[in-house]
Amino acid sequence: MELVKHWINGVEVGSKSGRQGEVFNPALGTVSKSVDFADLETIDSAIANSKSAFTSWSQTSLTKRVQILFAFRHLLNARKEELAAIITSEHGKVLSDALGEVTRGLEVAEFACGIPHLLKGGYSEGVSQGVDVYSIRQPLGVCAIISPFNFPAMVPMWFFPIAIAAGNTVVIKPSEKDPSATNFIAKLWKEAGLPDGVFNVIHGDKVAVDRLLEHPDIASISFVGSTAIAKYVYENGTKNGKRVQALGGAKNHMLVLPDADLELTADSAINAGFGSAGERCMAISAVVAVDPIGDELVKKIQERMKKLKTGDGTKGTDMGPLVTKIHRDKVASYVDAGVKEGATLVEDGRNIAIDGASAGFWLGPTLFDHVTPSMTIYRDEIFGPVLSVIRVKSYEEGLALINSHQYGNGTAIFTNDGGAARKFQNEVLVGMVGINVPIPVPVAYYSFGGWKHSLFGDSHAHGTEGVHFFTRGKVVTSRWLDPSHGGINLGFPQN
Repeated sequence: MELVKHWINGVEVGSKSGRQGEVFNPALGTVSKSVDFADLETIDSAIANSKSAFTSWSQTSLTKRVQILFAFRHLLNARKEELAAIITSEHGKVLSDALGEVTRGLEVAEFACGIPHLLKGGYSEGVSQGVDVYSIRQPLGVCAIISPFNFPAMVPMWFFPIAIAAGNTVVIKPSEKDPSATNFIAKLWKEAGLPDGVFNVIHGDKVAVDRLLEHPDIASISFVGSTAIAKYVYENGTKNGKRVQALGGAKNHMLVLPDADLELTADSAINAGFGSAGERCMAISAVVAVDPIGDELVKKIQERMKKLKTGDGTKGTDMGPLVTKIHRDKVASYVDAGVKEGATLVEDGRNIAIDGASAGFWLGPTLFDHVTPSMTIYRDEIFGPVLSVIRVKSYEEGLALINSHQYGNGTAIFTNDGGAARKFQNEVLVGMVGINVPIPVPVAYYSFGGWKHSLFGDSHAHGTEGVHFFTRGKVVTSRWLDPSHGGINLGFPQN
């Protein structure tokens, strides 16, 4: 059986830990690979190589760094179908969704190619007699990335293209559930000409996470995952003097006003609720229907759900399996709880017909109506294909419902009233807002991140905030008494 190893200093290496994890094909329900879990010696080796590589990489010219980044972007774009197939085989999402994930990651690489402009500082000449003041931004050092299972390519790419372009080196710990995508990316970096040691991959579990959080040579931590772990990462990382951005959980609401186009709304609820089997931090899991449209909207959503095909993501189905049996059973337990607590189960995905192996980790699209704020299926992030409809009497009641929830990652409003939409975007206490857009994930040159318990730390991912997170500012005040002369060279500098 294939063993997924670590990537350190430009080569695949194993550890001496003797510990391994199982990697499943979720559509088959069988183990397809094993992944080596790093011991402390292996983790420290990756960090040491990153630290050693930082000295020369941080002093490499911006021109050269961007040339390598362009080459990486070209290689990834040329081989994105291969990467998408790897993601589908280990995560279970359908191929089109996996390809979309890679494409969104590519956007951040393309954004990072413009980093020379983003690293420009300011300059003030003659602030005093013969004195000039200017600002510069410099890299941090070794940056750690701890990424989740649901987007094994896109989420790491929110961080490492910017970190590397800014002159940092990276140690990444992907999810042990679907680790192969990161190794594939590491090999593309090497082919693109990235010096060994700049991009290192370690696999593992809590042992690896804790070592990254405590190691004195790690300058920053970027994390995406559940709120409980995000809080843990933030508290322990900052306690050890690290710069931390930790993106946590979500409960994303779609507020539907009576004037909304219900055909568009129903389509959007399906797309945002059941894409990637609901394993998205930006999935819509709560549809807030303002009276009197609830019955009609539920009917339209249900009609569309009956046409969805669940099965192996390689066979042209609409929705694939969940990532593991443990996670599938956890999501199914929420369906059980919703029934027990009195919600109306409109569509039950627990025993759905599937196009795939019977042992796969299947749970079909599930729809609840008449959900109330006290119910578990509303309070908790389920992270699966479970959509809840909550009925409210007014815009004000719907807004209060959203604002009172512990999470504030993403939200959407569906309406044809521009004044209502503008009022909502100003009043809602959520970090990312969609207006007739169900999944308001910002493009790469804006920043991604939520409010409340959906984010720990001050910095969001990618965009300008991402550049600032992976660099630190310095202000220089200078006075030169005599001019200097650098000699004659009539040629263009090339690096």
